[in-house]
Amino acid sequence: MKTNRQLRLILSVAIAVLTVLPIMGKGAYQYFKVSSYIRAQDVARMADDKFLNQTWETVSSQVDLDKIYLETHRDAFTVDEKTMTKVKKFFLSKGLEVGGGITYTRSEPTDFETYSYARPVERQQVREVAEYTAKLFDDFILDDFFFIDLKNDDEIAAKGTKSWTEYRLRLMADAGRELVVEPAKKVNPKVKVIIKYPNWYDHFHGLGFNLEEEPLYFDGLWTGTETRDPASAQHLQNYLSYNIVRYFDNIAPGKNGGGWVDAGGINMSMDRYAEQLHLTMLSKTPEIILWNYMQLNDVKIQPEMMRAKWQDAGGNSFRYDEMVAPFKKGGKTITPTTMARFASVTLQQTDKLVGKLGKPIGLVSYKPYHSSGEDFLQNYLGMIGLPMDMHPQFLTDRQQILLTEQAAKDPQVVEKIKAQLKKGGDVIITTGLLKAIREKIADVCELYCGNLKAIVNDFGYMGKSEREFIIPQVKYFTNDAWEVVSAGRPLNGGVSGYPILLRDTYSNGMLFVLTIPDDFGNLYDYPAAALNVIRRAMSKDIGAYIEGPAKVALFPYDNKTLVVENFNDEAVSVNVVINEKVGSLRNLLTGDSYQPKEQQPTTMRWRSRFSGYHDGAAVFSIQLPAHSYIGLGY
Repeated sequence: MKTNRQLRLILSVAIAVLTVLPIMGKGAYQYFKVSSYIRAQDVARMADDKFLNQTWETVSSQVDLDKIYLETHRDAFTVDEKTMTKVKKFFLSKGLEVGGGITYTRSEPTDFETYSYARPVERQQVREVAEYTAKLFDDFILDDFFFIDLKNDDEIAAKGTKSWTEYRLRLMADAGRELVVEPAKKVNPKVKVIIKYPNWYDHFHGLGFNLEEEPLYFDGLWTGTETRDPASAQHLQNYLSYNIVRYFDNIAPGKNGGGWVDAGGINMSMDRYAEQLHLTMLSKTPEIILWNYMQLNDVKIQPEMMRAKWQDAGGNSFRYDEMVAPFKKGGKTITPTTMARFASVTLQQTDKLVGKLGKPIGLVSYKPYHSSGEDFLQNYLGMIGLPMDMHPQFLTDRQQILLTEQAAKDPQVVEKIKAQLKKGGDVIITTGLLKAIREKIADVCELYCGNLKAIVNDFGYMGKSEREFIIPQVKYFTNDAWEVVSAGRPLNGGVSGYPILLRDTYSNGMLFVLTIPDDFGNLYDYPAAALNVIRRAMSKDIGAYIEGPAKVALFPYDNKTLVVENFNDEAVSVNVVINEKVGSLRNLLTGDSYQPKEQQPTTMRWRSRFSGYHDGAAVFSIQLPAHSYIGLGY
């Protein structure tokens, strides 16, 4: 029986969630909203009726929008109230919801120069912008520059003896409350103030983004899911577009309003842009912002850059030729001209799938607040087919938990490892964590990972990689720990080998050590047979895994559905393994049925625990074209 106090708490949480998250089904999309954002300088240009109408005609003819966010301030420039009111009224007249936006920069061209929050004059300017925006809108988003990147003399003096990270975390957590949220609500008590976090989450604390405190007092948060070109400065992997949403969902359940994708990466092909949109929505986030409105208007379709070579083979999920073909809308024939059409087709297509998916699940990975180490590694692991589910807490109700070097931030991590193992669960630690907590972990298992390296390319009976790469050497006592996957140069007929996946026991549980190459990208060089063993060993909480090459990701959900997506430039064949007896798999979109393969019993009894299939498991063969996905249910 719930008390009145408990019922009031449940009701207040429900109301808070409803005021932040959009209501589905009213617009052009059934399961999410699609919005765009207009920078302050472009809002100012919309004082010109011709510019305002022409851009709307171009964008709206090619993509349906549910909401628009109008920015009041960026780069020390604030749009005048007359123009803001006019533009807001225009978009309301088009049937769109309208919210506000702020970017707290003084000069983006100067290394994204932010405001100096140690200076009273600049603190007052920040406060005034928040008050002005709250007067015009009932909700507004802070674009992802609400951090500090300055080390001027005022900031140096204010920092004192603290580290830069300690100083900035406290400074910005207080600034958000005192200079933005509280002043805004004094002007407009019903305003919802939302902070948008960028994609570089593993480095947030160094510049003052405080994921521990800020989500508690901001009314909502937003997620940067732009992965762009992995060769660019941030080196972000495709999988981040999904993974980061799940992480923020776990930090602030019910407060994560949506994802945010820009045109970065479209130089690699239309597919790279479409994948970012698609992966964002696979996270089941309720809204996506297409940043920005002028990109939707200005980035023209260029076949020589945007039509990838794999489109010639046909059968792709994202079909360039269909996207650029003329189409009917509102009784008119429209010939696509900009990237807005790519967004429209991708999101309409994804909308048909996400409604059939349950809540995302995965292998829990513990990332304490403000932690560093093996940065962004979970996104690489996602790209080798390990579904990630990052949490800021060490969950105690799972059969398995993954700990990277980030977990060393928790001084109690070894005690938590022991508790997980004593109850019969598994703990998977990376070589980065093993090295960071060498002395402490010795009370569980006497393993060692120092500075010694090995060059490997041969995984024995599991195959060879196409290139050599460097791994850390893990040392252990013979017969105390056992290699599940090994590598050498060569391994078969060679003189030495090294653990890639090592197992040890403690109490009722099992500790695994996963070797991470010096270059995380070399995880993609692991042969398929080695990856299959790793995936199988880490699938207890997921109920399914895939067999096949790297750069194929698995997205499982709690209603016995899953999505498999191929990020390779060529078609692949994969096995989908369900860890229970099922008669068939069905294609969630076409209704096609897949029958299980007949299994051959393993002849290697000592390897069968990790190399064979679970008793009663069902194995299905799936073909996937390049840069394509399939939704499946069982």
